[in-house]
Amino acid sequence: MAIGIIATLEIKPGEQDAFEAIFKELAAEVTTNEPGNHFYALHKSRTSDTTYVVLEQYENEQALAAHNGTEYFKRLGAAMGPHMAGRPKIEMLDAV
Repeated sequence: MAIGIIATLEIKPGEQDAFEAIFKELAAEVTTNEPGNHFYALHKSRTSDTTYVVLEQYENEQALAAHNGTEYFKRLGAAMGPHMAGRPKIEMLDAV
């Protein structure tokens, strides 16, 4: 069963461009290297200039675990940290 994730991220004011650049690099790595990932897309809120949502879908738990264990996810996730205003809010979903 496919697994969906909605990750809501709050970014520090003025840090949007830097955050988006790092995410763009991460998304390219995911798309290139993770056949178990169906999509990995960043969206910016229409009502808040500092709120972003990442929509993700993985083939199964193994694909999600593989994603979380990659070197680039750990490295680029850490690089995003200084630009974020707090911890991401993660919602896990099961595809139907």
